[in-house]
Amino acid sequence: MLKIGGESLIGDREYGIDPKAVLSMAEKIKSIYAKEIEIAIVIGGGNIFRGLSGSKNGIERATADYMGMLATVMNGLALQDALEKVGVPVRMESALQMPAVAESFIRSKAIRHMEKGRVIILSAGTGMPYVTTDSGASLHALELHCDVLMKATKVDGIYDKDPMTDPSAKRFKTMSFKSAIEMEEVQVMDTAALAMCKENNMPIMVFDLFEDGQLERAIDGEDVGTFVSNESATVLA
Repeated sequence: MLKIGGESLIGDREYGIDPKAVLSMAEKIKSIYAKEIEIAIVIGGGNIFRGLSGSKNGIERATADYMGMLATVMNGLALQDALEKVGVPVRMESALQMPAVAESFIRSKAIRHMEKGRVIILSAGTGMPYVTTDSGASLHALELHCDVLMKATKVDGIYDKDPMTDPSAKRFKTMSFKSAIEMEEVQVMDTAALAMCKENNMPIMVFDLFEDGQLERAIDGEDVGTFVSNESATVLA
């Protein structure tokens, strides 16, 4: 399961979708598809609309969350188009019913698509408000019996401090779910998503998607990013 933030599709723009950035993302996904790995993707919508931010600015929370789900559908369509252009077979499924643009999510059908060698894009989160796309990715990873949930970010793993503002920040090589949940200064995923993965033994790999080759290296098990699991000790790199 690959969880991608909507911000990865902005490119050089301030918001929205940059076709060049989407095509670059598709090429990265193609590089691991070539390894004959079954791939499911959950993509966020923060480049277009973020539900939580909308609710803080006066929109009713459930309405804002549904608007955010629609943003993930738009991103999913853009990524599906780009993957088709680079020759990767792909299907998009939506947790909200919209048959004109996507199949409705059916767990057995999604698994069958993956078995047939198709990349699956899972849009609209869980289809329910008050839930983030991180939680949607965790839920779908469990439903589809994925081996690992790979969280793509702007930095190469989890740090003890914010690496964007503090040059002394140090990366964790591995981390326990207990530490990931309890360490307030560490931001991995929302608590609900972490708790779901912890309770169901779904490991998480946090890595930098923007650096060339990092996705392939992470898939190959090289020492990149931060690996989070119940069995892992919390160790700095």
